[in-house]
Amino acid sequence: MNEVLHETHLVVNGVPRTVSVPARRLLSDCLRHDLGLTGTHVGCEHGVCGACTVLVDGRPMRSCLLFAVGVEGAEITTVEGCRAAGGGLGPVQQAFQDCHGLQCGFCTPGFVTTITAWLAEHPDPTEEQARQAIGGNLCRCTGYQNIVASVLRAAELIREQEAAR
Repeated sequence: MNEVLHETHLVVNGVPRTVSVPARRLLSDCLRHDLGLTGTHVGCEHGVCGACTVLVDGRPMRSCLLFAVGVEGAEITTVEGCRAAGGGLGPVQQAFQDCHGLQCGFCTPGFVTTITAWLAEHPDPTEEQARQAIGGNLCRCTGYQNIVASVLRAAELIREQEAAR
């Protein structure tokens, strides 16, 4: 029996994309399997760990809980889209490198997208605010100290970039 496919239009990392997917295709699977964007990781598949977090119209969402057809017309930003305009590391990615905010890296894409969105609204966070901002993402390796430092460093990098404009 063939499944009915639904033509779905998305803007992914600034690029208009059209995919034909079954109604039950999760956004995480659409991104990874249909569009080849494997930076979005799937961990718990229950929306708890945060590894699959992407930005949907600028807001962090768990892509393992969303059907691709349900975000028709949305702007999706994955970790690949959090890069700098010139294609290098974006400020959050650079901060993770600077502060050693990752170990195995499995959780990192979810942290990068979450922090990117959060810093857009909280440009000068305290350490406690940074801890709260990442509270919905799980990491089994780092103990979070360097991730918190990465949030604060990313905020600093963003402020420096804006001051240079």
